[in-house]
Amino acid sequence: MTQKTVAIVTGHTRGLGAALADTMLSLDTRVLAISRNRNAALAARYPDTLHEIQLDLSDLDALNGWLAQDILRGFLADADRVLLVNNAGLLAPVGPLADQDAGAIARAVSVNVAAPLMLAAAFAAQSVDIADRRIAHISSGAARNAYPGWSIYCATKAALDHHARAVALDDHAGLRICSVAPGVIDTDMQAEIRSTGLDRFPMRERFDALKRDGQLATPEASAAKLIDYLLSDAFGSAPTADVRELN
Repeated sequence: MTQKTVAIVTGHTRGLGAALADTMLSLDTRVLAISRNRNAALAARYPDTLHEIQLDLSDLDALNGWLAQDILRGFLADADRVLLVNNAGLLAPVGPLADQDAGAIARAVSVNVAAPLMLAAAFAAQSVDIADRRIAHISSGAARNAYPGWSIYCATKAALDHHARAVALDDHAGLRICSVAPGVIDTDMQAEIRSTGLDRFPMRERFDALKRDGQLATPEASAAKLIDYLLSDAFGSAPTADVRELN
């Protein structure tokens, strides 16, 4: 009997999130995708297996209201393996502490930390009868190394890492979790980094060089590595990982 896998993916409209959703859908995985916007190209290619939820993850009241509707439980029902990939994230605000806008900080913390943790808790609660449950937080090297101008991004990604470490210590039957750094990928976020002034991000020239020298991975290649790991027996053996260090 073929194993039935379903996945929840956030931030699926572009970059790594779009590639993750596309790769999963190509493997006949039914995907519930959550983002502010819809992905018309994916919807056209996978009309029967892509289910899109248009939701701004910075609006925590809206997210809480959606979780209360029990839609997630219905989507997970009858699956043998269920996956949650918390991919959505914001880089801004970038710059020294005194220059950071309070509203931008709140949005980043909501999208990068509160929403993934809320989704993870709901996912765990509503999949208790499923033997194989896996949560992947999409982290960053910035979670493990501090960068000037990136205090919010570094702190929020580090929060995901530590969340995974703590959850891994809990007694959750069949639940695996890992906060995975995907490497440096050629996405809109990288373009945002390269457009940032040196006064706000002094290390920008390093990222300019990565693009110039062809050192950025494609979203498709990174998604393939991430999903290979997510579906492997090794997933969750450590609470944090970096795809560049995986065999």
